[in-house]
Amino acid sequence: MIEKVIKNWHLHLKGQFPGGLDELLADDVQFFSPIVFTPQKGKDITKLYLGAAGNTFSGGEKEKAPGSPGSTFKYTKEVLSGNQAILEFETELEGKYVNGVDIISCNEEGKITEFRVMIRPLQAVNLMHEQMKAMLEKMQKQGLADSD
Repeated sequence: MIEKVIKNWHLHLKGQFPGGLDELLADDVQFFSPIVFTPQKGKDITKLYLGAAGNTFSGGEKEKAPGSPGSTFKYTKEVLSGNQAILEFETELEGKYVNGVDIISCNEEGKITEFRVMIRPLQAVNLMHEQMKAMLEKMQKQGLADSD
């Protein structure tokens, strides 16, 4: 099952998976961020965090979004077993090297139930924290503006 989920995850990153995160994520998914102490629970908050991370890694530029040809974000290793996957990634953020892993679990229906992100080195964690905070605030303001 995890093989299909990860194939669809990669397609999603390239903008080639119909339904996107709504199709990939279970309603009760838990997201574990490297910058927030407590797990975030639910599809909506997980979509917000994954969207903010994608925008942060791309610097807000669509052509540099993870999965697009101009992006420095790339998965370098994958370990798939049972209903879990560990995907190691590398990218560059403001000229700094970022290395991390996405740890993904799925259920029998092929929906992601848990998404953990771990990042190193400390410089990258600190930079990611600053940029994610700014991106989440920007996205929330835009969301409020869109609903008016």
